[in-house]
Formats: sequence, structure tokens, C-alpha cells
Amino acid sequence: MGYGIKLLAVITVVMALPIQQSEAGEIRRIVHPDGRVEFTNLSDKQRKIHYTNQKMISTRKVFKYRNDDGVLTFSDQRPIDVDFSVLRFDCFACSLTSQVNWYKTPLNTKAYKTQVRIMADKYGVDEALVRAVIHAESAFKADAVSRAGAQGLMQLMPATAKDMGVIDSLNVDQNIEGGTKYLAKLLGHYAGDITLATAAYNAGPGAVNRYNGIPPYEETQAYVKRVAILKDRYAKQL
Repeated sequence: MGYGIKLLAVITVVMALPIQQSEAGEIRRIVHPDGRVEFTNLSDKQRKIHYTNQKMISTRKVFKYRNDDGVLTFSDQRPIDVDFSVLRFDCFACSLTSQVNWYKTPLNTKAYKTQVRIMADKYGVDEALVRAVIHAESAFKADAVSRAGAQGLMQLMPATAKDMGVIDSLNVDQNIEGGTKYLAKLLGHYAGDITLATAAYNAGPGAVNRYNGIPPYEETQAYVKRVAILKDRYAKQL
């Protein structure tokens, strides 16, 4: 759930990180209206380029680890001599350079099976669509965090999570319910049109309404196609 792609030198969701000056420029601390704290060495002009994703220049991975002081840290620099985990720092199905064959990539019909089925029934959303969105957004990584601040399996933005009643987006049950509830809201808004609903899930309803259809963003167009492929494949296996 992208709302644009952001390139960050370092980003934190809940606490400040150790920061060093970069050759690209002095690192600035930006507090967003939704409470996210962003650390970046990019100029405002560069950030706008990356927000619209026109250049497709993005950090492919982010490393999550605790530094020597025990501070939880996210960085695009691979840490040395410390245990770390790798998070995909962009939507799994959004990269235009993806080498994944979406018609053949293995599906995951077992992970969170009960939660997905219950929430799909509760909000009247096709279970195959919910699973396809999870696959597309995070590849079933419950602790995934995007450059834009989206979190969890269904990559909920903080503002969206709040609107959907989600307190902890990294809680699997809350995330699946919030994401499914949001999909139901979008489907209702677009009269059940899955293409427009998934486009809005990625780019935001404002962009879909502004362009009266799928926005002319290559990332969003790729995302919509790939979610559709995954949905059709999941529907045959569920």
C-alpha cells in the first residue's frame, strides 16, 4: 500500500536512530502529520521524485537490528558484526524490475488461513483477494515496514490503520482485519470494481478519483495486474 515510494537513508517508526552525516547531504529529521518520523539526506526536490516513483530509484532492502545500546534500528546500510533481519522496503508486487513470474510463483494458502477466512467472511471480501493483497504487499512478512511507513502483512499506513480501528499494525490479527475492512470500504466506494479498489489500495483513493481510473503510475498499474493474477490463482486453490 504505497501512496508513492520514498528513498530514505534511515527511517524509524517509534524512536530516534543513531545518525551520521552522508555524502548526499546533511540528514534531516521530518515529523509527518500522521506521527511518522523520517530521517533523510535527500532534498525536497529529490524526495518528490521518489514519492512519484518516476525514476524507480529505490532502496531494495532495509536492515532491522538492535545497535550496541539496544536501540531498534532500521537502515539501508548492511550492519556488520550484529544480528539483523532483512525487510523488503517496498511493496512486493510493485517493482517494475521484478523478475518474479506472477503466473508461476508459489502461492501461500496456509499462512494465517483462519484469520483471513474469518475476516473475509466478516467484511464480505473474497478470500482470494485478501490473500492476493497480502502476497502482493508483504509476501506474508508480518513485520514488514515500508519506506512510506506502511506496516505489517497488508501494509497499513498509520492514518488508514487508525481509521480502521487498528491499534497495532504489526499484530497479525489486527492487521488482517484492518486491511480487509479497508478493502471492503474501497470495494463499496467503487461499486465492487476490484481493479479500481486495488488501484486505490496502492495509490490512494484520491489518485484514482483524480484520474477517474487507474492512475498513470507504472508502479500502480503493475500492482493492479499482479494482484489480479494472484487473486485468480488463489481462487482456484482455496
